[in-house]
Amino acid sequence: MRQTPLYPIRQPLDATPPGAATEVEWRGGLRARIDGAVVRLEGQGGELVLAGLPFAAPGCLAAGGDGSLWVGSAQGVARWVAGRWEVYSGPRWLPSDAVLALRAGDGGGCDVFTAAGAVRLSFEPWSLAARAEHYERLTDARHRRRGYVTACTLERLGDLTSWRPNIEDNDGLWTAMYAAAEALRFAVTGATDAREKARESLRALLLLEQITPLAGYPARAVTHCSEPEFGRHDDGEWHLAAGGEWEWKGDTSSDELDGHYFAWPLLHDLVADAAERQAIVATVRRVTDHLLDHGLHLVDLDGQPTRWGVWSPQRLNDDPRWRAERGLNSLEILGYLAVAEYLCGDARYAAATRELVEQHHYALNTVEQKVRPGDFAGAEENFSDDELAFLAYYALLRQTRDEARRPLYLASLERTWQLVRRQRCPLWNLVYSALSGRPGDLEVTLEALHEIPLDLIDWPTDHRARVDLEFDPAVDRFGRQQLGTPLPWRERPLHKWNGNPFRLAGGSGHSEECGTFWLLPYWLGRYHGLIDPD
Repeated sequence: MRQTPLYPIRQPLDATPPGAATEVEWRGGLRARIDGAVVRLEGQGGELVLAGLPFAAPGCLAAGGDGSLWVGSAQGVARWVAGRWEVYSGPRWLPSDAVLALRAGDGGGCDVFTAAGAVRLSFEPWSLAARAEHYERLTDARHRRRGYVTACTLERLGDLTSWRPNIEDNDGLWTAMYAAAEALRFAVTGATDAREKARESLRALLLLEQITPLAGYPARAVTHCSEPEFGRHDDGEWHLAAGGEWEWKGDTSSDELDGHYFAWPLLHDLVADAAERQAIVATVRRVTDHLLDHGLHLVDLDGQPTRWGVWSPQRLNDDPRWRAERGLNSLEILGYLAVAEYLCGDARYAAATRELVEQHHYALNTVEQKVRPGDFAGAEENFSDDELAFLAYYALLRQTRDEARRPLYLASLERTWQLVRRQRCPLWNLVYSALSGRPGDLEVTLEALHEIPLDLIDWPTDHRARVDLEFDPAVDRFGRQQLGTPLPWRERPLHKWNGNPFRLAGGSGHSEECGTFWLLPYWLGRYHGLIDPD
């Protein structure tokens, strides 16, 4: 039977620091000692240098009764256990990275004494089921605003009592992903609170389209007159809704539509009552008709397409400025039409699909949708596009009736997953596994779901001084140095699925992520029988 993995827990400690040991007794008659920039094990007639030490200047040692070895430095503390190093640094784990002394215990934990105080790092078993309950509570406590669910701001560094809700550009996308996660949870467990949460967020999603004066045009976000942010926005295009009770944000992106078309079928099939199903179908029809009536553009109040609301063949196939979006946006619109045909049954949507695939090669476009640096001038790695692609794959391959083109869509999914596989992303792996019928690195997925921090604060994190890391020779799309392999989740800067998993540094300590980015892959995996209950 598989053992429940242990998760590190930080606790404040009020204790007198011991002396800083640089040589300690280890197991089996071995001694560990710091020798300049390395740690050596000596005894039994020989010696061994522990390879891969993360720090250039180790300063103190402690030996744990479980066979672990702890090494302190000016850049934090590292634990050597079962042949690998684990790094604990930054305010997520330590009051200061300047470690002065260590005192390891028999259970695998360690008291870490730093220049700014001491903490005890211990290890507790956390099952995935317990984690799911934890992220539900976390999200309920600070992240649900009138059915909209996203991150929150912390006024003071890491202080959860200083939170205030966010109203974000992509409220529609993040809320749709949350609602989908709750719908999947209800389908798996029958929990009544999951259904009610999903339906509350469903009503919030439907309001985004109902509140604008343009049929089929959903807002990015809304604000109610009772909220302190009402009338005080300094970002984007905000408009007062009829009646003056609400305001809504325009210039809606494809991101929002990807979230809506991903969530609508799940909400319709799994949690909605009869009236809500009718409302979903009517909304899907209006939004899809808006796109078709405007030449496959999402058109705002000014009569012009929004910045990213473009799916027309003339732009994607013929305009070189849209070369990077050709494959992704082709995939998106085919997914939208598949969802519309599935939910509404209108022949118009099947006809539009045939025109796009037979006259404008949109199905072929999808096969190479994943863009990489070097593919063409200006091509870059965009992790946000990866998120949009996997939502679109799920919508298309779950709802399409075009069986003749399914092999092309599966070829597109296979190519994309092979290219993003190095990201070690649970959501990508589980969507791929669910749609392809092939196991998509499920052990990697389980490892990530166990590693993601229990607290979702974006603590400042910086690993640029480490000496054990291998870097990607190419910088990211913002010109920043990045890694060739992602750090373990307990070490890396916190990010959602649209963030760069190869970052070395980031975070401010002034926001907390909601539980959606853990809950969605977990419940999707449970729903498709890819993750066992524990």
